[in-house]
Amino acid sequence: MTPTQLYQHLKELAERFDIKVAEQNLRVTGVNARSGLCIVKEQKLFIMDKHLNLREKNEVLAECLKTLPLDDVYVMPAVRKYLEKQGGK
Repeated sequence: MTPTQLYQHLKELAERFDIKVAEQNLRVTGVNARSGLCIVKEQKLFIMDKHLNLREKNEVLAECLKTLPLDDVYVMPAVRKYLEKQGGK
C-alpha cells in the first residue's frame, strides 16, 4: 500500500467515527500550532498541517485513530497493522 493510499484509508476511518479531517496552513496562525483533534461547535475535527510530508501526516493521524475503539469496526488489515505498529513507538 502506498503512503497516499494509507492516508486516504486513515481519513476514511476517521470519517466512520464522525471525525472530519481538514488540511490547513497552520503557519499563518502566528503561534506554534500543531495538527490534532479538536471539537468545534460539537463537530469533531482533525486539523492537519498541510505542510507536513505524507509520512508525518500518516503518523499524526494514526496517533489519533489508535486511541479510538477499533475492535468493533472493520479496518483493512494493512491499515490495522500500521496502526498497531504506530502503537509500539
